[in-house]
Amino acid sequence: MNFPSELKYATSHEWVKDLGNGLFEIGISDFAQKELGDVVYVNLPRAGDVLEAGKSFADVESVKAVSDILSPVNGTVKEVNETILSAPETINKTPYESWLIRAEGSVPEGTLLSAEEYEVVISK
Repeated sequence: MNFPSELKYATSHEWVKDLGNGLFEIGISDFAQKELGDVVYVNLPRAGDVLEAGKSFADVESVKAVSDILSPVNGTVKEVNETILSAPETINKTPYESWLIRAEGSVPEGTLLSAEEYEVVISK
């Protein structure tokens, strides 16, 4: 599996890319998309929605199940990836290019893992 080292990871299998100035891109990890199977539908929030770290902000439906996506940040949704809404299967093909939202806010200290730390978590 692939875990880009420039990203941070939540134990709930979301990835976070720090875009600077308090802006973050959020998606689901390669591990998560493999566990889900073929993604067929994504339900995303709207720009302006408030995010609370550890709380669901979206859900992803696969052929196996519907799974909540938890926010790794406290803040506000700035942008939703419209491409994912019309082509959710891109999450399976390119999970690290297939961001779900861009959010403005902050990450609670000590909540995200490096790629190496995340690999240890999923190997258990």
